[in-house]
Amino acid sequence: MTSPTIAIVEDEIAIAENYRDALRRTGYQVNLYHTRPDALAAFKQRLPDLAVIDVGLGAEIEGGFDLCRELRAMAPTLPILFLTARDSELDIISGLRLGADDYLTKDISLPHMQARISALLRRVSAMHSHSDDSEIVTQGALTLDVSRLHCHWQGQPVDLTVTEFWIVHALARRPGHVKSRSQLMEAARVVLDDNTITSHVKRIRRKFQTIDGDFDAIGTAYGMGYRWQV
Repeated sequence: MTSPTIAIVEDEIAIAENYRDALRRTGYQVNLYHTRPDALAAFKQRLPDLAVIDVGLGAEIEGGFDLCRELRAMAPTLPILFLTARDSELDIISGLRLGADDYLTKDISLPHMQARISALLRRVSAMHSHSDDSEIVTQGALTLDVSRLHCHWQGQPVDLTVTEFWIVHALARRPGHVKSRSQLMEAARVVLDDNTITSHVKRIRRKFQTIDGDFDAIGTAYGMGYRWQV
């Protein structure tokens, strides 16, 4: 069985090599890229199984954000994780709005980073394990194809990331039932803080609203969580 390939896009070579060595000891194949153009050129040839991206890349102070946007357009379900020194709420929200599945700061320990990466890759594995299933979830105008991680609203595709797909799936399977943020984290197989889950839900709503300006199927149960409204 081939080990998953992780791409690390980090302009500080010593830091990148430290991450690479730690992940290789865990059994992953790791490729390093130090600039956005180098990474993008490689991704156009072959996509990794997961990408770890710094926000600042050399002279491009937001090169990581640009790369995330470009990579997300190429691969809507590819797991993307930001690993950066930039820890402002605005940066975190920006990263998630661009479609990253997780956002970590560089003060995180290597074991914690590896755990978050493993969690994202487990979701990919779970996706493949469903490849022979034919579960289709429909709720009104919503259709979810679990085997392909496809989402449609009113017959039009909604490009959800892996994290966003499982959040919608968790809500839509039990319409009317409130799902707490911790339950949504469990469904998405990620460990995030409450504010990050809130950002994901806001982003999901906006994606549906680009198709349907009257979209209001995801309701907020204040102090408790969210529900799929019927």
